[in-house]
Amino acid sequence: MTHAHSASTDSLSPDVRTELEALAQRFRAADNVGMQVLNLVGGRAEGLLDRLPDGVRERLDDATKRALSVASDLAHHSRGRVRDRADWLNTAVTTAMGAAGGAGGLPTALAELPVTTTVLLRAIQGIAAENGFDTEDPAVRMHCLQVFGAAGPLSRDDGTDMAFLSARITLTGATVHGLIARIAPRLATVMGQKLAAQTVPVLGAAAGAATNYAFTSYYQDMARVYFGLRALARDRGLDTEDVLREFRLLVEPPRQVG
Repeated sequence: MTHAHSASTDSLSPDVRTELEALAQRFRAADNVGMQVLNLVGGRAEGLLDRLPDGVRERLDDATKRALSVASDLAHHSRGRVRDRADWLNTAVTTAMGAAGGAGGLPTALAELPVTTTVLLRAIQGIAAENGFDTEDPAVRMHCLQVFGAAGPLSRDDGTDMAFLSARITLTGATVHGLIARIAPRLATVMGQKLAAQTVPVLGAAAGAATNYAFTSYYQDMARVYFGLRALARDRGLDTEDVLREFRLLVEPPRQVG
């Protein structure tokens, strides 16, 4: 059986393998900017959350759930009125918002959270559309939210968080709320790190700008990997699970025994 499996993994055409390698390279490189932010604010991702007041930490889950719900509605409804923007422009917009959010300390950083989440989700939807997916399709909108299931740019320093790529999405009545409830705790941790970095004394505005730059770059990269893999499977008539398995092997080659 193992022989059959290895035969199937070798059967990908060279151009498919080249595309997979490019996506793997993008996935691995996505951490770099986040590491620079940690160097700027002087700390480790785990230690950042300790800098937040207890009351804020306790409210983060609710604040993140609300931000995701608002973002889900606003990002989708804006698609008919505002054109998708290039990655660099999304990054410029959120970087400016991060500077403004960080300049006023914690209150403005908290107020900026749902706005940034909306711009990020809108950017993810734009990348889905660019890869030929219909963002009017509820399943595709769920896939866009699923990108937020990736560990954030300040905590994925081992570069191996791939669970969000293959998480199953089933469409039921309460689907969006269920998905938001599942993603929110993880994203709350990520957003908590962002808030803590933005409120570093003296550095507030600079840290806010750098953090939002890192977040936008990171989630756009994750969206390009997420939808790039699905588009590759769709366009080449391949099974998505097979493509994801090959991608995993490229990013995390199995260790040689002995």
